[in-house]
Amino acid sequence: MFPTLEFGIWCCNDPRLIPRKLVFAIIPAVDAGALTMHVVILAEFASASGGAEKVALESARGLAEAGVSVTYLQAIPGEADPLLDHGNIRRVVLGLPDIWSLGGAKAAAAGIWHAEAARRLAAALVALPERPHCIHLHQWTRALSPAVFPVLSGAGVPLVVTLHDYALACPNGVYYRFDRAEPCGLAPLSASCITAPCDARSRAHKLVRVARTVALRQAVRGRPLHAVHVCDASRRRMGDLLGGYAVTHHRIDNPVRIAEGPAATPERGDAIAYVGRLTREKGADLVADSARAAGLPALFIGAGPLEAELRARDGVEVIGWQSPAAVWDILRHRARALAAPSRWYETGPLTVYEALAAGIPVVASDRSGAAEKVRHGRTGFVVAPEVGPLAAAFTALRDDACARDFGARAYAEARAVPMTLAAHADALRTLYGGLATSAPAAMQHHAGSLIGHRS
Repeated sequence: MFPTLEFGIWCCNDPRLIPRKLVFAIIPAVDAGALTMHVVILAEFASASGGAEKVALESARGLAEAGVSVTYLQAIPGEADPLLDHGNIRRVVLGLPDIWSLGGAKAAAAGIWHAEAARRLAAALVALPERPHCIHLHQWTRALSPAVFPVLSGAGVPLVVTLHDYALACPNGVYYRFDRAEPCGLAPLSASCITAPCDARSRAHKLVRVARTVALRQAVRGRPLHAVHVCDASRRRMGDLLGGYAVTHHRIDNPVRIAEGPAATPERGDAIAYVGRLTREKGADLVADSARAAGLPALFIGAGPLEAELRARDGVEVIGWQSPAAVWDILRHRARALAAPSRWYETGPLTVYEALAAGIPVVASDRSGAAEKVRHGRTGFVVAPEVGPLAAAFTALRDDACARDFGARAYAEARAVPMTLAAHADALRTLYGGLATSAPAAMQHHAGSLIGHRS
């Protein structure tokens, strides 16, 4: 078991001392069940600033509670979430900058291929006191870049990547046309894709992302990769988009941490609630318009580009980001329903699952992976992300009996087959164990078994 340990920022000024390619010593196969499982989780942050980070942290904690030894590799320095405070978790900070804080050409170059990230990651893996059964990547676009994929694929253990978005295939990462406010239907890196002005920032930014995707394809092509999908729609969609990769697809639900306390009483709620970044692609403006059409106030918990616009509207309350405990206290007392009307193909917004588990009806976009967990007309509504259908759903939930019955069913069904942290960790352990035993050559920790060299 590991003591809780935080490494300082690792740095080496002489790149010749850092291996370009990481090689593990290969020895005869062993019984993986005879060893304590050791998993490396690689993410860019150690605090829950978004859904991907939250899943990485929850996964690390769940695995640690299940007796797995976890090394959490954090790319960008920053405070660690208390979830990582566990005796089975070791945290290693790579000390990399957020690429977009570099500015201009430096940011563009690092985003396409951050060689220093590859060197620091390789050194961190070489320094591990015991071999991992696998490496699980959650984020890579803010600091790591495509440069880390050859290091990860060359580590001699299975590489697992959770697909929280579409960045493995799509240049802008969300398979969405920001210029048209609609999902994309173009083949990634086709001529139409490259020339489409679809990026949320600028055409120049789009070209950088195109170059990044080209570099990624070269880095990943032909190398075994295990993709974990958090919803069925993502698996179907990405299966088509990743046709040129050596990918094995897996399906595991995100974990849901059920808030403590009694079930919510949505029939007493006074507002349609929205939790998350206030953006058009996530449909924040649709919530305000549709709630007003239904004669209900709209309550926004979060911040983002639309904040000023929303604050200026009648019938809208924006209270900013809140602590998790405060969010659920507010929702239990004020939410008649939670709205998640994403315009993009959002994979698995955690707030939707948590709301259902708390007994709050959900109105979800039919483009979102969350729609798979909402039973239309039973625990909420699944509708097109348009004002008309959303307003009709909100109007139906003005009826106290409807809101009460939907909430009660959501609460009961979420607990009948809970997507708990323990269930999530068990699914991961099953996946990791199967990959470790089916690998062509098993890896055994031995004195000096982690060997790095230049090639």
